[in-house]
Amino acid sequence: MAIIITVVVLLVVVTGVQILKIAELRAISQGEKIYEVTEKESKSQAYLLLMFLVYYFGFFAWQVYQWGDKMLPVSASEHGVGIDSLMTVTMSFIIPVFIITHILLFWFAFKYSYSSKRKATFFSHSNKLEMIWTIIPSLALTVLILYGLSNWNKIMTPVAENEEHVLIELVGQQFSWGARYAGEDGKLGRANVNYIEGTNFIGIDASDANSNDDVVVKGEFHLPVNVPVQFVMRSNDVMHSAFMPHFRAQMNCVPGLKTQFNFVPTITTKEMKEITGNEDFEYILLCNKICGAAHYNMQMNIVVESKEDYEKWIASQKTFAAK
Repeated sequence: MAIIITVVVLLVVVTGVQILKIAELRAISQGEKIYEVTEKESKSQAYLLLMFLVYYFGFFAWQVYQWGDKMLPVSASEHGVGIDSLMTVTMSFIIPVFIITHILLFWFAFKYSYSSKRKATFFSHSNKLEMIWTIIPSLALTVLILYGLSNWNKIMTPVAENEEHVLIELVGQQFSWGARYAGEDGKLGRANVNYIEGTNFIGIDASDANSNDDVVVKGEFHLPVNVPVQFVMRSNDVMHSAFMPHFRAQMNCVPGLKTQFNFVPTITTKEMKEITGNEDFEYILLCNKICGAAHYNMQMNIVVESKEDYEKWIASQKTFAAK
């Protein structure tokens, strides 16, 4: 059936093209200039462009009204507030430029539509114009880049070892996530795909003493609110991307290479349920790289809770040595 439909569509297209060719040949044989645009036709197109401009901006305004508050979920991390502010500043640059340039584009198309009484002016170069459209965008981009770098440095500078924090390794593999917490020694043991065997699904090196007190979990992992969390990320097979939208966090997980990211969660899961009015709300870790057929199902829940509740939970988990 699919082949028949494809053939039918192709035949319809070919037939349409041939009909147009016949119409062109007929018009040419009767002395018509089919490729010549008249002043009347040009003016009609110019008015249609102005009408389209009104519709275009009306549609844009409707989309902002309808979905503007759904662009990003509520930010639940310290740096996320900065990310959202950067988004607002960026939009405050982009939207006015978008509106002005489109008004000018359509207005010029209307004002300078074809007229036999007017001849276009040609000039090859203008230093003034070159300076304007080079310097102004450069200044705007400089502001945005410097603003973005301040946030980038916060999340990419590792948390100091002497500072209170939680150290977690996220490991991606088709098609699930695993999380490993550093134990009381504050260090993660060695890991490699060569050590994957049985229940050791993330490949921890059992001969490394630092591995003994590590805690490995699947399904969900927990974070203490208002405590810095240092993530180390890697992959056991293909490239994945650890994406935690509410925390404004995303980092590639690369086979054979460790990457990192850190943030401070600021809103507990319980508080977010109240903010969203959704009792079923859960923070979630997703894969943001298309990594295979079941990529869509590569998820892991995140629970953000008080420091006391987190410490109770982590104490209830078995260490790698005890499993």
